[in-house]
This record gives sequence, C-alpha cells and structure tokens, in this order.
Amino acid sequence: MADENQEQNQEQPQQQFALQRIYVKDLSFEAPLGAEAFKQQWRPKINLDLNTRHKKLADNNFEVVLTMTVTAKQEEEAAFLIEIQQAGVFFCKGLEDAALHQVLGSVCPNILFPYARETIDNVVVKGSFPALMLAPVNFDALYQQALAQQQQKKESSKTH
Repeated sequence: MADENQEQNQEQPQQQFALQRIYVKDLSFEAPLGAEAFKQQWRPKINLDLNTRHKKLADNNFEVVLTMTVTAKQEEEAAFLIEIQQAGVFFCKGLEDAALHQVLGSVCPNILFPYARETIDNVVVKGSFPALMLAPVNFDALYQQALAQQQQKKESSKTH
C-alpha cells in the first residue's frame, strides 16, 4: 500500500508557485487642468479601469501585467489621469491548464494590486492632489465573471 502511494506521488508533478520579481513596466500621469484643478473644491468622480494579461517567458516563468487607469474628473473635466502597468514574473510548475489560467488571471493580479495601488497613491500625492486609496478588488470574482462571459460567447456562437 505504501509503495502504491509513493508511485502515485512520483507520477504527479509537484505543484510549485513562486514570485520571481515585481516591477513597474509603464507609468504615466497627466494633470490636463494644471493649476486650474486646485481652484475648485475637491469632489472628483473617480473612474478605475482594470485589465490583466500574461505571457509565457521561458520554461515555467510567466509575466503577468496588471494595467490600471484611474481618471479623476471635476465637473466633467479630467483633473488627472494616471495609468500604470504593474508587472510581475511568476514561476508556475505542475499546474494543469485550468489551474494555471486561474493562478495567472486571479492569484497573480491579487499579488500585484497592492503595489500598483501604492504607486498610484504616491504619484497622485506628488501631483499635489489629495491621497487616493483605491478600494480592494476581488480578482477571483472578476476571473469567474470573465469565464462565464467566455462560456456564453461559445454557446451563442454554436447556436448561430
């Protein structure tokens, strides 16, 4: 019995996941109103757009990029616009396709988000605007929602 368990353990590749590096791939900040933005009482409408992508680098290393675009509008005019591409290199080994896609689409962005959020806050403050602490994002729910949308597209394309 013990020999059978050892054989099964040897046949299944061991799952490994490790963060190799986190870095800012791209960063931009614009304050199109300039000094005019500071003449008004600060009541911005904040809009956050998120996107993730990944690519295989070599062997079991993947680059995951979380792109966040934050726009703050004062009375329909953009007070500032900031875009960041927060990236990371992750080592993933022994994961089946579905598990690998979930790690790359949910777990990795969850790791990258706090770094992007801190950078956004720092840049906004250096632009002389009040601190901007973005609320946490549920990447697990976003990933499940994206899967459901893909499934709906597949089903609707079969019926047409």
